[in-house]
Amino acid sequence: MAFQCQRDCYMKEFVTSVVSCHPDELKQEVNGKREKIKGFSVKLQDTILFPEGGGQPDDHGLIGDVPVLRVTRQGPEAVHFVSSPLEVGQEVQVKVDWERRFDHMQQHSGQHLITALADTMFGYKTTSWELGRQRSTIELDTPCMKPAQLQALEEAVNEKIRAHIPVAVQLLSIDDPAVEKVRSRGLPEDHAGPIRIIDIEGIDANMCCGTHVSNLSDLQVIKFLGTEKGKKNKTNLIFLAGTRVLKYVEKSYSVERSLVSLLKTGPDDHVEAVDKLQKSVKLLQKYNTSPHNVCFLIRDMAVLVAQNFKSDPKRGNFFSLHKKEGDNEFMNIIANELSTEETLVFLTVGEEKGPGLFLLAGPSGPVTEMGPRVLEMLQGKGAGKNGRFQGKANSLARRGEVEAFLQQYCKHHTSEEE
Repeated sequence: MAFQCQRDCYMKEFVTSVVSCHPDELKQEVNGKREKIKGFSVKLQDTILFPEGGGQPDDHGLIGDVPVLRVTRQGPEAVHFVSSPLEVGQEVQVKVDWERRFDHMQQHSGQHLITALADTMFGYKTTSWELGRQRSTIELDTPCMKPAQLQALEEAVNEKIRAHIPVAVQLLSIDDPAVEKVRSRGLPEDHAGPIRIIDIEGIDANMCCGTHVSNLSDLQVIKFLGTEKGKKNKTNLIFLAGTRVLKYVEKSYSVERSLVSLLKTGPDDHVEAVDKLQKSVKLLQKYNTSPHNVCFLIRDMAVLVAQNFKSDPKRGNFFSLHKKEGDNEFMNIIANELSTEETLVFLTVGEEKGPGLFLLAGPSGPVTEMGPRVLEMLQGKGAGKNGRFQGKANSLARRGEVEAFLQQYCKHHTSEEE
């Protein structure tokens, strides 16, 4: 049988009755994982919700106020998966998600038109196609398409759309001689009922179960995004039809405006501006990865850190710093730049709670007294002389405790001097 959605693809609401309803489960992908959802499988006397088939995804919609999560075909019947049970025999109103439906109609009819003209113009047969969520793909039986061929095909497709050509649906019996004359990739094994033919007047007649526009003008426009190498020496042609083209233009314009703001140039100069940025980044990366330049960068950073502390009028007699990137040279440069005869300096480099390096510098007495205690708290190995105690820390997890311990020592030492 043909469903109401196939007899009238533009019908948005339909009254029918529930034939059966029984508990069932639906396997669905949720956040990248396959999960089972408990619900009910419902069969209706007829439906305007298309069950997936012919490369076209299923419709979404409502039965009464119950959302339909999936529609599949079982022989001549459509099975609707819903979350709540419906009473057998009750009359229900079915509503289709029209935005989704019309999008599928535009993409599917667009595929038929492209397929027909690719065959007529170049002899390229369609071996499969996919109606994707954002873009659709037609697999053509050719190893490549020249740019001139792609342009000519796109122009021909849009010319047919502007010509306002009717698209008709015919229902033929399986033994009708006319069936042999239409384009087809075969019928499913469980097919039942009449053969449905989609006839684009004067262009194509193709066996198909999907929903389609009634006139090519409803496609609005078709845009080719390009081609990709397909499987087994074939070519994938990527396209958008109708509203998807408008959404694509809107999104592209939004990105363009953002790039104008970021790059401070007009759209025509974006490629050149990004190219210059990439070259600058590569040059900087090359400079920064040179061992000679890295040494200078480390020294400059260390000197700047020390100068910032010395220029702070509110600085005390204790300075502490941790850097994930750094080495012994980095810490010693900071200590050399600071007046460690008056200031106690505690520096660490490495992962915050992992292994690293440490340096305690300052007056010889306090450093000699506290160095072993710092070493113990950092679970490290090291030694000290001449007002410096440094080494390797197995764990910097207690760094905060060490800092608090040293600060307390400095405060106590300062109050005794006063």
